[in-house]
Amino acid sequence: MSDPLRPRASLRTAVVWDVLKDALERRVKAAGRDALDVLDTGGGSGNFAVPVARLGHRVTVVDPSPNALFALERRAAEAGVADRIRGVQGDAHGLFQVVERGGYDAVLCHGVLEYVDDPAEGLRNAAGALRPAGTLSLLAAGLGGAVLARALAGHFTEARRALADPAGRWGEGDPVPRRFTAEQLTDLVTATGLQVGAVHGVRVFADLVPGVLVDTEPGAMDALLKLEAAVAEQPAFHSVATQLHVLAERD
Repeated sequence: MSDPLRPRASLRTAVVWDVLKDALERRVKAAGRDALDVLDTGGGSGNFAVPVARLGHRVTVVDPSPNALFALERRAAEAGVADRIRGVQGDAHGLFQVVERGGYDAVLCHGVLEYVDDPAEGLRNAAGALRPAGTLSLLAAGLGGAVLARALAGHFTEARRALADPAGRWGEGDPVPRRFTAEQLTDLVTATGLQVGAVHGVRVFADLVPGVLVDTEPGAMDALLKLEAAVAEQPAFHSVATQLHVLAERD
């Protein structure tokens, strides 16, 4: 995933970035502060952390990879936001060994639940890092999108296997350890005590449309971006999205 502010990458990130940016603006108004404290769990090299810091917020990135944190430091410096980004080595299960419980206005948990041993525990920790009225942005792999993609590629047995597998995997060669339905994600969020605000389907069409068409057909990228935005909140499309985004708040 690339920087949400770069045009080509926006096909993958636009829906999430627009929702997140609006949520941060609401938190700024509610908190009465221009700068928020934001935690990005599994934030890697700063795909979202750097754009969030560009908005003026202070961002702490927790990631288990030293290489990712080194890339984060370099990217933050290039973007001129090194003073607003702090990288810390750690993971979702040991989160409070490296960051403060209840210390953040917003927590990003993007691409984490697919890989942790216990998604419920990882999400509880993410929720526990929120201040009262804080916002959680959760992004995870969607089951339906994987089933659809395998079927359209002619791998019908793998598609059926993913549909039946408890983890949503299509086989031993599947690089994603776990996938979720929208209901599974909202149930996990609700179990932490947070209030689900909105669910969005992400990359409903973007991964299925040939890249050459998007890159060469005049106006195709802009039209596809608008289509993705138009279907993101419609529940009928959540079941075929590559990723699912849940926005939630602590009461």
